[in-house]
Amino acid sequence: MKNLKFIVMLVVITLTFAACKNSNSEHYYADVDAYESYIDSISNVGMKDVSDRWDDIETNVRNKRTAAEAQLNSITRDDKLRERYEQKIYSTNERFEDFRRDVLSEREKMEATTSTQNLRNSLFRNVSIGDDRNFDWVNKDNILTTYDHFVTTVSNNKDSYTREEWDEIKMLYEALDARKNTVEKEGLTGEDNRKIAALKVKFAPMYTINRIEQKVKENSDSKE
Repeated sequence: MKNLKFIVMLVVITLTFAACKNSNSEHYYADVDAYESYIDSISNVGMKDVSDRWDDIETNVRNKRTAAEAQLNSITRDDKLRERYEQKIYSTNERFEDFRRDVLSEREKMEATTSTQNLRNSLFRNVSIGDDRNFDWVNKDNILTTYDHFVTTVSNNKDSYTREEWDEIKMLYEALDARKNTVEKEGLTGEDNRKIAALKVKFAPMYTINRIEQKVKENSDSKE
């Protein structure tokens, strides 16, 4: 009976020691766990919120990754626990890089959308043009001022537009022209029609020349 009690006590002591040893060992890798937890947390946040805070997030990730790798390198023992945490850092890095590509791709789309909307807003005062490019708001009373503002704005900024912006300008111009065909039947005056014709004559070569120049410039830059 005494022997049995001794054996049970010995087993308990052994298990307790092993548990403490594993607990202490895993404590060495707290920064690795913190790094993984941070990546998990940002992966569950809405894309827009992440995009808005991306610079701060990248800084935090860099700091946490550095701390995790430094902590791992400070442990000299070559055991299975260390290998497991090495793999954890590697897989966390991979997950972050995949997430980073998604965020940057989404940011690029958002920035392009904002840039396009800003261009539209500059060409048409007090009107928000959507992707449907609806010009039903243009009528015989405002069509001349609409054309004039459009062409004048393009002329003032023609040296700063990208090739993509010129393409958007052309599509907006064509949509406005299509609306003009309807407005003409609704009582557009001959005088306003002649003034619009003069603006169209001004716009056509300006568009053609500047878009070609921008395309040549972009092609030259890409080769360099």
